Amino acid sequence: MSPREILRRLFDVAIAAADPALCVPPHLPPDDGGRLIVIGAGKASAAMARAVEDHWSGPLDGLVVTRYGHGVPCERIEIVEAAHPVPDAAGERAAQRILEKVQGLNENDRVLALISGGGSALLVAPAAGITLAEKRAITTALLRSGASIGEMNCVRKHLSAIKGGRLAAAAWPASVLTLAISDVPGDDAAVIASGPTVGDPTTAVDALKVLDFHNIAIPEALRARLLSGELETPKPGDPRLANGEFRLISSPRQMLEAAATEAHALGVTPLILGDAIEGEAREVAKVLAGMALSSRAHGYPAQAPCVLLSGGETTVTLKADNGRGGRNSEFLLGLALALDGTPGIHALAADTDGIDGSEDNAGAFVAPDTLARARALGVDPRQRLAGNDAWGFFAALDDLLVTGPTRTNVNDFRALLVGLE
Repeated sequence: MSPREILRRLFDVAIAAADPALCVPPHLPPDDGGRLIVIGAGKASAAMARAVEDHWSGPLDGLVVTRYGHGVPCERIEIVEAAHPVPDAAGERAAQRILEKVQGLNENDRVLALISGGGSALLVAPAAGITLAEKRAITTALLRSGASIGEMNCVRKHLSAIKGGRLAAAAWPASVLTLAISDVPGDDAAVIASGPTVGDPTTAVDALKVLDFHNIAIPEALRARLLSGELETPKPGDPRLANGEFRLISSPRQMLEAAATEAHALGVTPLILGDAIEGEAREVAKVLAGMALSSRAHGYPAQAPCVLLSGGETTVTLKADNGRGGRNSEFLLGLALALDGTPGIHALAADTDGIDGSEDNAGAFVAPDTLARARALGVDPRQRLAGNDAWGFFAALDDLLVTGPTRTNVNDFRALLVGLE
């Protein structure tokens, strides 16, 4: 197999390890013939709903919301598609309907919540007195600022009528079982999709600190409401959350371990660097490039042939208004510059949901000849990086990885293959 084929094989194995059809059924509650109300949100939620339908014979109904293009046909659970990462009216309507489905229940009712990455933007129900337009503006500003996913979700929870434990509180006293596929560093239940069914340890003042740190202006009336505690979320230990159970059914660690097992089978030594790597994409690229160069030259931290695997979620601080490309493409462009054509190092980075940012690619490939081919075409890599146009750079080389929606989401997958020509 060629280096590119090996990288693509490792990515495919990683995706397969997080397939809802495999990871949902073992965690379903006992099917005793009673009614099950299914709700959910995220890029994997439609595929999760389909897995529930395929393995549940009793009465079943519900509603989940997923990103446009990520839907899966279901017969008993309604699938709604909405915008991500900036929310739209379709997501707002779906969130309101989900809230309505869990209200008025009793202690004999059972709710199954299917939660995955992307759910925070899709499950948009602004708190009273906050408009969708205001939430869209704040979300856009946070995305441009380079804020981490934890910071973004802290803010989202305190502007919401459904996130930060409010969904489970609305369902009380019914039992709520949450099955979650993690896309966040650390797999924190309160961060995945902004934790709609678990207590929120952050505060409204924490949310205000995030906004101020990133210089994001908000209306003075909203600032006053955050300071007053009016927009506070249910906290861990809230009695309305006592009938809830949270299960993590797939994670970045599991997909990296699956890729590592496959690398061994292919005769390549894997080294998992971590599943929770964060930071500015182009700066993370410099660090991982240094590790790859050291492995090639000195056999440390891994002896070639080897593959350096990592997950997590980097960020991009936008410097240009017309740039195109997500964090994985920008990581790879920074990586190509840091490697500077060193022989024997190839790389792939991609978002496991199949969409890197807002473009049509999951990620891209880097090879030793990447910079040389670009310059032969008159494409300046440093200029493209400065303009946040990593998508345009790799599109010109025909090096984009396009998979379409994978209907799962365990965050970013990065693989640096060292020692194969």
